[in-house]
Parts: sequence; structure tokens; C-alpha cells
Amino acid sequence: MPLQFEFGHKTINDLIHIMRDHQINLDPGFQRRSVWTLGDRRRLIQSIVSNLPFPCVFLYRRSHRGRLIYDVIDGKQRLESIFMFTGVGRFKAQRFEVKMELGDGPDSYNWLNVHRDYPQVSYDFHSYKIQTVEVTGDLAEIVDLFVRINSTGKRLTSGEKRHARFYNSPFLKEAERLAARCQRYLLEQRILSRAQFDRMKGTELFAELLMSIHTGGAIGNESVNGNTLRRLVREFTSTLNLLKRMFPDLKQTRFRNTAEFYTLFLLAWEMDREGFVLRDRRRNRIAFSLLKKLSTGVDGLRDQLRKAKPAKPAQRLYSDYLLTVQGDTDSSANRERRRELLRSLLLTLYERKDEKRTFTQEQRRIIWNSDEKHRCAKCRRALTWEDFTVDHIIAHVKGGRTSLKNAQLLCRICNSRKGGR
Repeated sequence: MPLQFEFGHKTINDLIHIMRDHQINLDPGFQRRSVWTLGDRRRLIQSIVSNLPFPCVFLYRRSHRGRLIYDVIDGKQRLESIFMFTGVGRFKAQRFEVKMELGDGPDSYNWLNVHRDYPQVSYDFHSYKIQTVEVTGDLAEIVDLFVRINSTGKRLTSGEKRHARFYNSPFLKEAERLAARCQRYLLEQRILSRAQFDRMKGTELFAELLMSIHTGGAIGNESVNGNTLRRLVREFTSTLNLLKRMFPDLKQTRFRNTAEFYTLFLLAWEMDREGFVLRDRRRNRIAFSLLKKLSTGVDGLRDQLRKAKPAKPAQRLYSDYLLTVQGDTDSSANRERRRELLRSLLLTLYERKDEKRTFTQEQRRIIWNSDEKHRCAKCRRALTWEDFTVDHIIAHVKGGRTSLKNAQLLCRICNSRKGGR
């Protein structure tokens, strides 16, 4: 069914009544989060009180269980500001004051002051007419209309556009859930600002990381089946926890920038999959020290070049890296070159896990027969052939080899307690 439009108007009083009757939906699935500042909202109220023109509000008119519902396509921030100022419904706790000239000189007023002390201003405010466009038609076309008409003012970010078009996608819902769960980390490490997070930059970053884990490429149509999505979430969560352990204070470095955080995250994921031991505290401290030195060197070189001082031969690494973060930092070529430079910097620090995880029967016999006492190396309990385990002295997850030199007899209880230590 093609889109149909009906032009008209509603007074602020009409909209308040519709809101109180729960007939206005300010947050349909395709909508973005609120992005207006308090200053934006105050200026809008000042304009209404001054009887200045108000941009059109687009409403998607539909029926739900026999009731007429209006989904807000465009005008959410404006309507929210009106409802906040007047304290309607759930916005009662978000009332704010506005500086206005109401005849007694400029002063700050809230709605209760205006309604009680300035009845004519209150009447004019309630009677103010807002031009409306009521739209009916297919939801897919409504979403496309939402993206199109939000190309002015506070424009939709790429994340907000993706959310609007794929808001029912399990993939994007999972990315949004993960971003919400990691909000504190993203803000504390300054990977994103509060404003960026509110504009769905966290969802966009996590969606891209999930898809890169899946394909190694950019986001397209986020169509991933349920089992694959669960695997991606597990790998994502494991890698993020690993990254927190390896580099606990990224905010001290330039790797808090989203483009460089993206590269560092995927390098950690890649090295973990390749079997590198990334949980060694000593090596991680050295790795973080190298990252900080690289970060300081690149920042210093950038400042040096701004002063028209050429790079020195000893600054070659910094120069090469700086080229990947200038211009289009998210191009595939720059991402790949950044990954190569970081990989060459960190790779020699870490050992690979022994591909052989368990001791062979032959090794077990040699270890048993080489220990004349046949006692647990931890609790000294006597062992029998039917009840003993062979343990890696240096845990396999820490890079310990599955070799006779790195083996000891343990009882099952002590082996279980020792775990990966």
C-alpha cells in the first residue's frame, strides 16, 4: 500500500490530551534516542511563547486493538520538550524552567508559574497550532520516510540509520544489548562520550566488531542465524574481557579512539584464535608499556610535523602508524596496515600454546615409572596406577608445553583445584 498523507494541525492542548490517553508513541522501534540538549528544549519553548512558526510534525497513523495510535516519525524531540515543560505523564519529573519576558522583565519560569500567574500566556500556549502530516501505508516505507526526513537538523548518524532500517534484526538487537551492558566501560575508558553513546555509536561499533569476527569485512545486511549469532557473542565477550585484562587503562593512550580500538580488539581476537598465550601478566605489562610508548611517539610526531619539523629515521614506526590514522582512518587499507604494525610490535612478546593438549599413554607411563614414590606433588597423598593424573607444571593455558620436563603427578582433587594456575 503506497504512502498516503493527510495535512492538518493539532493544538498543544490536543497533543497533551492524546498523550495522556496513551495514543502517542514517541519511541517506535525505528526511532532514535533523544539527542536534544536542555538548551535546545528551552529555545523551542521560547519560540512557542513568542508565537514563532513550528516545523511540521510527521505522525504514522495506525490502529492497535481498536484504538487510534500515532507513532512519531519526525518531531519526537519537539513533542518531548513540550511534554517535559508542561509535566505531562512520565515527563513530570523532567520539568524545566525557561527564561522568558512575560511583562515583568526577563525571568525564569516553569509551567506551574506560567499556568497560575499568567492565564493568557497559558491559554495561548495551549491554543498554539502545530502543523501535522498524518501518514498511512506500509511500515517499510514509513521507515524509509523517517530516514529521509531526518537529513536536516541533528542528522541521523550511520548507527541511527542502521537501527531504523534493521530495528527488528536480532543481530542489531544483540549489538545494542552488548553496548548497553558495556556502557560503563566505554565511557570510563573514553572510547565513546555520553553524547556519542546516546546517538548509538556504541551499537554501531559493537555491530561492526561482531560482523568483523564473522566475516572479517564491513557490515552489510545483518542476517546471521541464531547459532552463529550466539557464537559471535561468546567470542566477542571473551575477547573484550581479554582486552580489559591485557590493557586495563586504554584511556591513557590513543587506542581509546574508536578506529584504533577496533583494530586492537580484532588483533586480540585473532591472536587468541591462533593460540597465543595472552593471559600472562608480566608479558601484558610489557605489551601495554609498548602501546603507551607507541601512542606517545605518534602524538609527539604529529605535533612535530605541525611545527614543520621533519620526521627522523628513528621515528619510522611512528611515521608509518601516523599515516594509518590520517584521512580516512576506517578504510580497509588503513585498517589492515594498522593491524600489521600492531601485530609486528606485539607478536614477539607472546608464545603460542602447545598444540598438543594432553599427555600420551607413553608419556603417562614414563612419568609414572620415573617417580619412585608415586605421591601427589601437592598434598603428598599416595597414588595408584588407577587413580592419578599428569599435570602441566606451567599450565597449558599459560604456554606450558606438553612435555616430560613440564609434567608432575597429581591426585585428581589437587589437579582440579590447580586449574590454569
